[in-house]
Amino acid sequence: MTAHRIWALVSRQLYIFKHSPVRLIEMVYWPLLDLVLWGFVSVYMRHVTPSAGNTLMAFFLGALILWDVLYRAQQGVSLAYLEEVWARNLLNLFVAPLTVAEFLTSIVLVSLSKLAFSVVIMAVLALVLYGFNLLSLGVALIFFFASLLIFGWSMGIVTTALVLRFGQGAENLAWVVAFAFQPIACVFYPVAVLPIWLRPVALATPAAHVFEGMRDVITGHSVPWAHLAWAFGLNAIYLAIALAFFNWTFQLVRERGLLAKTGE
Repeated sequence: MTAHRIWALVSRQLYIFKHSPVRLIEMVYWPLLDLVLWGFVSVYMRHVTPSAGNTLMAFFLGALILWDVLYRAQQGVSLAYLEEVWARNLLNLFVAPLTVAEFLTSIVLVSLSKLAFSVVIMAVLALVLYGFNLLSLGVALIFFFASLLIFGWSMGIVTTALVLRFGQGAENLAWVVAFAFQPIACVFYPVAVLPIWLRPVALATPAAHVFEGMRDVITGHSVPWAHLAWAFGLNAIYLAIALAFFNWTFQLVRERGLLAKTGE
């Protein structure tokens, strides 16, 4: 991989925001809306059950911010690709001596920069409005973030591959794929509340282990190494599958001449 090619693609994406600042509204509006909504729910729960109110608030707000990490990681990768499609620039990119690895690396870095912007805003507002300090999760927070990033990127790469294969008619997947995993990711409730037959499916999802671990840390337990081991092990498998699937799809699209049609 060549660093200057990757940086050129990243710079192009950043220029989009520089010359169209209104795009930043989407990165602030939805996280802010979710934070206010679930923040009020958690405040209400604190009044209803004073003995467990603070813990429930931490559960909700911590889960919300970590969920945004997963969602933004997935969506950021997908939208960075779609920006090239909407600008009819995709074919131009791959006419150049650009490798698939360089392209994927650039959109992952763009996703990371957008994600950092949203998460910082949410963390600050959670502290100011509700007194919840995300950093109270301690060193485990680093591992939670890393695991959710990898899983989100894996989903984003698969989503991008599907849009690449089936065209712009499939672009709605960029907004729905992450939410399809939300029920089994157990974002706001433990795995134990799921039906018995669904629990193994949930535990096969890296995100479920992260959110289970987050609740363990909030309730005073130590770093949930077992959950983290499962999360990173599953992430390694899913990321490998996602990369292989994208590479296979890209080769198929190129051989069938569909790349030019996608980029038109």
